[in-house]
Amino acid sequence: MSESRPIENTSTRFGWRAGYLLAAFGIYMADQASKAWAVRTLRFGDVRTIISGFLDLVYTENRGIAFGQLQEGGSFGRWFFVILALAAAIAVLYYFMRTPRNDDRILGACALLLAGITGNLTDRVRLGYVIDFISMHAGSYHWPTFNVADASICVGAGLLAYDLILEGRREKRSIVSSQ
Repeated sequence: MSESRPIENTSTRFGWRAGYLLAAFGIYMADQASKAWAVRTLRFGDVRTIISGFLDLVYTENRGIAFGQLQEGGSFGRWFFVILALAAAIAVLYYFMRTPRNDDRILGACALLLAGITGNLTDRVRLGYVIDFISMHAGSYHWPTFNVADASICVGAGLLAYDLILEGRREKRSIVSSQ
């Protein structure tokens, strides 16, 4: 019995991608709105405890990269990170456009990555730093302060990593079963 696959025409191909890009835009807007709220509400040292001993909202400015690394870059660092983020966004967009329509996990992961990259890129271009405000901790352990864009990047990267691992196992099984 042969499996019939619908022929993917250009409008269908771009239609589905437009949906993912619209979702990415929604996440981007949620990120920018939440950062605007953090500036208005938390900027002058106000800390909001959401879950005592676990989750606080506190305003921070991250001039470095992930987890506050490389903070001392100055103007060179700012524009270096802008160029790096632009290159990452272009690479993700290219990968997104080349991914088959039926691979929803990768398309979703790319949309999450695009939303996060552009959210933080907007801050870096506009302000010279990224606004972070979500602070999670348990006992003496403190996770670096982050934002909606950072969470989007982590989930997207996690989905891509999961897919790479899953796909590697599938390929290994198909090689073993074909021998």
